Formats: sequence, C-alpha cells, structure tokens
Amino acid sequence: MSFLKTLGKISAGLISNLYDQNKTIFSITDAQLITGKNYNEVTDLLAELVRRKIIARLKAGKFLIIPQELGNLKQQYIGNWYVAAREVVNSPDYYVAFYSAMHYWGMLTQPVVKFFVVTPKRQTVPIQMKDKLFFVFVNKRFIWGIREEWVTKIEKVRISDLEKTIVDALVFPQYCGGISEIAKGIWLVKDKIDYNKLNKYVSKYNKNIVAKRLGYILEILKINQPFLSTELKKYIKNRYDLFDPTLTTKRISKNNWRLIDNVGQKQILNLIWH
Repeated sequence: MSFLKTLGKISAGLISNLYDQNKTIFSITDAQLITGKNYNEVTDLLAELVRRKIIARLKAGKFLIIPQELGNLKQQYIGNWYVAAREVVNSPDYYVAFYSAMHYWGMLTQPVVKFFVVTPKRQTVPIQMKDKLFFVFVNKRFIWGIREEWVTKIEKVRISDLEKTIVDALVFPQYCGGISEIAKGIWLVKDKIDYNKLNKYVSKYNKNIVAKRLGYILEILKINQPFLSTELKKYIKNRYDLFDPTLTTKRISKNNWRLIDNVGQKQILNLIWH
C-alpha cells in the first residue's frame, strides 16, 4: 500500500485501519471510530478521499476503498458486486436473484452485465451503479428459498437457491435473458437440481405459467422426471400463455402445454448444442 505515503497522517491511518479490519466497505461511523473525529470533520475527510479516488461512495454514508493499482479503471470500480449490492439495498429481506443468481449457480456461460436484487422495499439505485444494478420489487410472501452464500473469503450474501432461481426465472424471463437462456441454464445444471424440491417450489408459488413453462422445457430437453412432469401437467388449464413474454406472439412450435411457443424447440436445442 505504497500509495498511503501520499496521504496525510489521518487519511493514511484511516485506510490502513480499515484494511486491518477487513472493511473495504465502510460507513461514516466506522471512520469516526477510527479517526476520533466528529461527523462534519469525517465527512469532509471522506469527500476529499472520494475526490482523490482513494475511496468511492456507494450510497449516502457508505464507502468503498478503491485498489490503487487499477489506474484509469478506478472511476468505474465498485468491487465485488454481490457485496456492493448487499451494502446498498435497504431491506434485510433482499436476495440476489435472476440473471445474477443464475451466474452464481453455473447456469450461464457468459459474464454478467446486469446485476439483479429482489427486495420488498422500493428504493432507487445509487448513481454509481446506474445501468448495472437493478432492484426488482416483490411482495414479501414470495421471498423464500434463500441461502447465505460465501462470495468472498470473508463475505456472505443472500442468494436464491438453485431451485428458487429456476422458479423465479420462469416467472420473470425478462430478467434472465429470456426462455432460451433459462432453458440452457437448466440444461447446464440438470444433474445438480433437486427435482423434489423444485416440485415443492412450483406448488408453493402456485402459478400455472411457471409449471407449464418448466414442464415444456423439461420435455424439450428430454430431462426424464416422470413424477415431476405428471405434477406439472395438473396445472394445464384452458388458458393459453406465452412461452416467452420477451418475444413476439408468433407461434413457432406446437406443444401440449397450452403454451404459445414463440421461441421454437429447434432454437433452444441449437443454443444448447453450440
């Protein structure tokens, strides 16, 4: 940390102490406790460190130490997105979800470009995270199937478990790259899925569209789960629903799930095999 030599004694002591405490993300109160300064003095100090790009402001009262070796990339640095999202969300009932959870569970083959967090309380995204972090607001009764997972050696965050990630994706394909991406993800983790748990989750969510989309995807992928398929078929009613709500309503393939297949079985299989 040779850059500390360029800082004043108080600033250098603050950063050094934060590193010693493994607090790369910290609050104004943390800075006060370390420096012994009052609120106004500390906020002035932190504002100067932000200006010098020694730290970044995640949101009001919450800061992040920037690794100085990043050079010109310091302006965009947010650190570990899982941890950063946890720090800025305003509800303890949050969880990392959708595309981001798919990435965590190995359901994607490309890097994440958007980060999704579910929360029961509305809030705006901090300006530093605009166009990257997205909050999805849901009723608290749909917040279940969550695990505390290690995302660094010392940090845990709340993430939907694999089966809840699949259910969430089928409810909101628009936050997961669409049905084709979800189907590919299911194929990638097909041997890790607890299909009994998945069946219970579908039943708990109790939405026909979730069961029908899942059943049809399993059929296309030829994932043989007779009991689950039988249970899912109980949700087939008279109503027709879109297979992928992110696409046009043009029907491409036929099926027995009363889904308007606007994706096409061939497209899904081609995505998996290539």
